Amino acid sequence: MTQVLEDNSFPVIILTGLSGAGKSTALKVFEDLGFVTVDGLPPNLVPQLVALFRSQKEVFHRGLTLGLDVRHSQFQEQWDDAVQQLAEQGVSPKVVFIEAAPEVLRRRYAATRRPHPLEQGLSLDAALEKEHELLVPLREQAEITVDTSDYSIHDLRRTLQDKWNFLQDKQYGLRIFLVTFGFKHGVPTDADLVFDLRFLPNPYFVEALRPYTGRDKAVADYVLKSQVGKEYLEKQLEFLHYVLPRYAEEGRYRLTIAIGCTGGRHRSVAIAEAIFDSLRDSDYAVFLEHRHLDLE
Repeated sequence: MTQVLEDNSFPVIILTGLSGAGKSTALKVFEDLGFVTVDGLPPNLVPQLVALFRSQKEVFHRGLTLGLDVRHSQFQEQWDDAVQQLAEQGVSPKVVFIEAAPEVLRRRYAATRRPHPLEQGLSLDAALEKEHELLVPLREQAEITVDTSDYSIHDLRRTLQDKWNFLQDKQYGLRIFLVTFGFKHGVPTDADLVFDLRFLPNPYFVEALRPYTGRDKAVADYVLKSQVGKEYLEKQLEFLHYVLPRYAEEGRYRLTIAIGCTGGRHRSVAIAEAIFDSLRDSDYAVFLEHRHLDLE
């Protein structure tokens, strides 16, 4: 079944990030979502391809996802020119950035024995550092960042599908991403704000509660109905309702708030669920991800 192409009805996604972080898998996710996907594209060809698809009177796909090739010496200049040309077409692409910790990328390259795209004449570490520096501007422009350090292929697929659906539902204004995590598994690298909840009463030390998570009522009640838990949640919400409008006034369109406890299963989850409900009831565009919920 076809549909007539109207303004803003054919989203353009720029998929980029660190090599080895899962960009190829991410591209397949968008293909499964009904997007046309093209990988390894030089930035200077992006406006031409977008114009070609937008010129069609009928489209058979949900949108266009383009994976960028960073191996060009003038990558940044070409990207800046591409953004300007897209703006002249009335197109504002959404940037999705896939990343992972350096030690994870090194381990993945060792396992696959494939060369890094920038590795010619460089060591792997030097190539990773060069790519990171090259992509800093794009990461800062990203509407979605995904750290795949602890992800399986299925985790990446689920997260991208959920985040993209969230962006589709909430087209405008500040987008808030709440991420719970366990400090023993590592702090999310994409966080703008990090809150440490390891001072709250820990359900892990209650044998009857240990198998459950902060999404279960018994655990949530243990955390939220304690005096310190109740006071903390009130002050946390007061703080967020104060700062979020000010972030929005400064033109921020994405804010990632990481909420952590020791394992990322009990306290952080219970608090984040309560924050999520409060912000959603206040009509904020908010997304919730429990990053380490299923880890021991």
